Amino acid sequence: MLSRGLVALFAFACGTAVANLYLSQPLLVTIGHDLAMSPALVGSVVTLTHVGYGLGLFFLVPLGDITDRRRLVVAQLLLLVGALAVVAPAPTAAVLLAGMAATGFLAVVTQTLVAFAASLAPAAERGRVVGLVTSGVVIGILLARTASGLLADLAGWRSVYLASASLTALLALILSRVLPRHGGTPPTPLRYGQLLRSMITLFAREPLLRLRALFGLLIFAAFSTLWSSVALPLSEAPYSMSHSAIGALGLVGVVGALAAGAAGRLNDRGLSRRTTGIALALLAASWLPLAFARSSLWFLFLGVVLLDLAVQAVHVTNQTLIHALRPDAGSRLIGGYMVFYSIGSAVGALAATALYAAAGWGAVCALGAGFSCAGLGVWAVTRRGAIPSRPQVG
Repeated sequence: MLSRGLVALFAFACGTAVANLYLSQPLLVTIGHDLAMSPALVGSVVTLTHVGYGLGLFFLVPLGDITDRRRLVVAQLLLLVGALAVVAPAPTAAVLLAGMAATGFLAVVTQTLVAFAASLAPAAERGRVVGLVTSGVVIGILLARTASGLLADLAGWRSVYLASASLTALLALILSRVLPRHGGTPPTPLRYGQLLRSMITLFAREPLLRLRALFGLLIFAAFSTLWSSVALPLSEAPYSMSHSAIGALGLVGVVGALAAGAAGRLNDRGLSRRTTGIALALLAASWLPLAFARSSLWFLFLGVVLLDLAVQAVHVTNQTLIHALRPDAGSRLIGGYMVFYSIGSAVGALAATALYAAAGWGAVCALGAGFSCAGLGVWAVTRRGAIPSRPQVG
């Protein structure tokens, strides 16, 4: 049985690793000036980081099913230290972009850790454990921008990546000593090529995986719609907030993220379908107060809390259910599911920023509500279908 301390360490490590995807967002202008990058080239910093992450989900995360997960986690963390060590002193844009792509590729250690924690948890507590570990992921995402902006103000943008490299190295040392030497499931006897092909086979054979991947795409499209564009209206009148103040909005989102443990416990009680429906309804409803964000910050705060609570609840339920389908294929299932998460995030970000420029904040909220209502509609259509809400393990 996993101790509370080890679960907390899993959550902290996940948050630290995934934060590397978002550290650059408040630093883009400064980095561009420092390295004489054009606006288009600066924008590719974020794009390449997420492209690397998407590739890592497909090519790295499945390795957890055929190798020692403890060694895999430590190796990925050490390689991530190397990538961050390339970014921090980068003398040119080319070196920076290469380092950022490698950082994204290796930051998928987050999902290796989620699958590892799920495999170690007893079936009756898997939802709770996945919920607590995943809360670390969401908190890392939400606080990355805040921490990055504050540290850059104090010591420059390069200090952000030096600090992250140092913390990641410390985590690699600690995890190498405390992670169990044997995972909850034995390695699968597959070659690497067979392993990758089997991910496609799993999607073909498992309708629950396809359904939950669709939910993941839609909820993270909605999540990204908000968080990729909310800085735009906040930086304009009547608020005209500073970068640090906008980054601090992530602290509000953490309140919703802390609901992950509750969602996990509901799933352990067999209430996954109901939890999903209620959360998707809250997600759709969150866009009503968000639509009035220009009138009052209280509307914005309420909408952010509801949205993050809903996304976290569905995400935790998704990961718990799909891991239970085939515990021996947990890394492949979670890696494949998270590919859809990346697609949804990218679609939401691209559409939201383009729509804001063309039609303003109201149109962005309509887009987010559209993604959310689509998810709720899929749930309503499938909730009495043949797809089980709580699959049998095996």
